[in-house]
Amino acid sequence: MAVETHRTFCRFCHANCAMLVDVEDGRVVEVRGDPDDPVYGGYTCMKGRELPDSHNAPHRLTSSLVRGPDGQFRKTPMAEALAFVGDELRRIIDAHGPHAVALFMGSGGYQNSAAWGATEALARAIGTRNFYTSVTLDQPAKVFTTARYGRWMGGANLFSEADVAFLVGNNPIVSHYSPPGGVPPFSPSRRIRDRKAAGMKLIVADPRLAEVGLLADIYLPVKPGEDPALLAGMLRVIIREGLYDRNFVAAHVDGFEALRDAVEPFTPEVAAARAGVEAEKLIEAARMFARAQRGCAVTGTGPEMAGNGTLTEYLVTALNTLCARFQQEGEKAAIPRIFTPATPRKAQVAPKTPLFGAPGMPKSRFRGLGHLGVEMPCNVLADEILTPGEGQIRALISVGGNPEVGFPNQLKMRRALEALELFVQIDPWMSASAKRATVVLAPKQCLEREDINNLSEWWHEEPYARYVEAVAKAPGDVIDEYEMMWHLAKHLGLQLTLAGGPVPMDSCPSKVEFLDLMTAGCIVPPSRVREDARARGGAAVIYSELHPIVEPADPDAAETFDLAAGDMPGALTRYLADEARAAGFDFRLISRRSKARFNSIGHPLERLRARAKTNPAYIHPEDLAALGIADGQIVEISSAHATIHGVAKASDRVRRGIVSMAHAFGDADAGKDDVLEKGASTNRLTSDEVDYDPITGQALQSAIPVRVTLAA
Repeated sequence: MAVETHRTFCRFCHANCAMLVDVEDGRVVEVRGDPDDPVYGGYTCMKGRELPDSHNAPHRLTSSLVRGPDGQFRKTPMAEALAFVGDELRRIIDAHGPHAVALFMGSGGYQNSAAWGATEALARAIGTRNFYTSVTLDQPAKVFTTARYGRWMGGANLFSEADVAFLVGNNPIVSHYSPPGGVPPFSPSRRIRDRKAAGMKLIVADPRLAEVGLLADIYLPVKPGEDPALLAGMLRVIIREGLYDRNFVAAHVDGFEALRDAVEPFTPEVAAARAGVEAEKLIEAARMFARAQRGCAVTGTGPEMAGNGTLTEYLVTALNTLCARFQQEGEKAAIPRIFTPATPRKAQVAPKTPLFGAPGMPKSRFRGLGHLGVEMPCNVLADEILTPGEGQIRALISVGGNPEVGFPNQLKMRRALEALELFVQIDPWMSASAKRATVVLAPKQCLEREDINNLSEWWHEEPYARYVEAVAKAPGDVIDEYEMMWHLAKHLGLQLTLAGGPVPMDSCPSKVEFLDLMTAGCIVPPSRVREDARARGGAAVIYSELHPIVEPADPDAAETFDLAAGDMPGALTRYLADEARAAGFDFRLISRRSKARFNSIGHPLERLRARAKTNPAYIHPEDLAALGIADGQIVEISSAHATIHGVAKASDRVRRGIVSMAHAFGDADAGKDDVLEKGASTNRLTSDEVDYDPITGQALQSAIPVRVTLAA
């Protein structure tokens, strides 16, 4: 049969790169970047180029598995497996109530455009407070600070127009991630180089001289977890020298005096010493950022996971706010978002949204933590499973996640998964978590289903939309995740409801019908984008005429950025006074991204494994020499909670006193004897009970105090 070429986009990660896919007899043969796409221009990363391996691997699950009374899995038809799950859910709900059921949306689930909507709708239909997502594993403070301190309705400055960019612990060249206002994750290296050629200045703060740091005009090797000192010192320079936008602050900001007083003790000398940078470089960076006209400061996930995440995000918010790095009246609104429900784009601060612990919002039984928006923080999931009492979780559905590898306190999470009466893992692989499951449901992979680019639209600076159809034949007995949620709701006699109203429950709606309901109120419905894409041979559609313009503020607009809200100025004062070190743990382990993985996704793929079999422990050569450890030797890395093994790798691109390893890498069972082939997960070193953010529950998953010794 002849090879057919189709236009589509990658769903390995959230960048959604435009692709050409060669298919022969329904089987994916090759993928490559689409050179004619107006945004991506042919760009793909090494992970996306392995989609053929992902779809065709012989060890991919193409039928569901149900664990029998003997503890062994048996292949089970999808309809029978779903009926078994539905019966077990009904038994548990009838006996223990709806809160005995939890649902978790992981990184893999996010790559299906309908999975979040379907999973959250099922959680609401069941009536459980226990809906979790990977957002609270690595970046809840971004959500919190936007809700607590203010959001500009016109959006942040566009990177394509920036004359400065400040990246704090963000390496978009590898992670393909930046918050809005940062580097769009589409050919990020080229975008940075193009902007620099146009005159943009780049400031990078990171304990490791990552790929993006090599392009920086100013590189600040900040100590792990000490980003607040750096940011507070820069804010003091900006305030003291009058470099902030006085008119914007007067019109739109409350709490300026509280912030000013809180950063006052952070003189350049004090801040630089605490942050581990040169005072002159700190001052230069502050002036470079503030004197520019446009461009934002953004963070990666590392600073949020390093122990002062909410404080760091607050200070970044303050930096952007004082310098008024927002789209103004008459300018194109930032991030037009075709598939997200349309909201007014005005030159004013949006109304505040409910926060953690707000009256009436659901609360966990543990650590005083509660809902972030609609989700419970992942920090409490293991305890909610393991602790008896009213509300104990007895059933968990994991959609494209890998809790055993991705969650903090890994061994505790393993015990929790094993303690469940029902653990359903939706996964194309026998991952570390799938091995613990009661039921493993085998889903379609991305090229076998329809999707829209609703995840990546948060980085598009123009109204770029995709609707792609299935281009490959799904093998075996696999279905889409949204269909799984629908069938479970049907079996339980529940009504799913989306933004557009009730979902038909007599027969499962098509993907386009489901997406239209899910995105009701958006600028262009998915069904129209599908037709427009079909007319263009599956290519992207750019609705330039629909790009919203920032409108004037309402005459009675009263909302402001409130930089004194909550206790952040006080938290900064306490941070300055607290510089305790963990006795006996002289190194700090920092998290990084791997080019050959997306969190835990990609580990089963042979060609990606060949590129990164293990999770190297990057350590400065002088530290290795002082420890008597040679490059390539196996080391023990111990925290106060556990020990993992790693392969020592000398690197002069990390500060002394640092171990740099990839987050959520590898297999939960990796030990000394097989660390060369599997690689260890750093989450074993962490705890969900100590060293967590009291507001968001974010566990300390970077800047972890450790000691390093040669493995026995």
